[in-house]
Amino acid sequence: MQVILLERIAKLGQMGDVVSVKQGFGRNFLLPQGKALRATDANRAVFEAQKSQLEANNLETKKEADAVAVKLDGQQFIVIRSASDAGSLYGSVTTRDAADAATEAGFTVNKKQIALDTPIKELGLHDMSVVLHPEVICNIQVNVARSQEEADIQASGKSIQDLAAEAEAEAEFEIAELFDDMGSAADEFGDDDAAPAAAEEASEDEAKA
Repeated sequence: MQVILLERIAKLGQMGDVVSVKQGFGRNFLLPQGKALRATDANRAVFEAQKSQLEANNLETKKEADAVAVKLDGQQFIVIRSASDAGSLYGSVTTRDAADAATEAGFTVNKKQIALDTPIKELGLHDMSVVLHPEVICNIQVNVARSQEEADIQASGKSIQDLAAEAEAEAEFEIAELFDDMGSAADEFGDDDAAPAAAEEASEDEAKA
């Protein structure tokens, strides 16, 4: 199926290009979304007549997208979810969750603008791309945690696994200290027993003399 692109489409071409696409992609996405026209002689004439206006509209929307990208790029958004001690989520975080978090923070982002290959199923920091315009893409980060406190810790660069390892090491250190204290107490107790025994032996020696 051949179509005329009405805007730049990643991996396909620029506005005005005539490209071949699969029937399903053309009929279910490009045509109904107004991103392309069937490559007929009549539509070629329509495109040429509208080309100047399409280019002007594209320039304006790109300008707006650039302004949003300056503020949005590099932003981190927190998503609170329940998870196991190992960090596996009870569910997943999707593009809708990321879009909702960005919207709550004051940005207008649609879930369809966020690129995510597979749903997020682990706690931690996850990078995503946001397509604000066919020619404007920025990056955001989603901080998936079980609480605000945990999110703050992850934002500082530590993972849940790091925290678990630190807690385990601290517990082992406390146990080792406890055993050391018990050992010291036993040594002191042993020294106290030895003193009377030595005195008793000395008395017996004097009596024999």
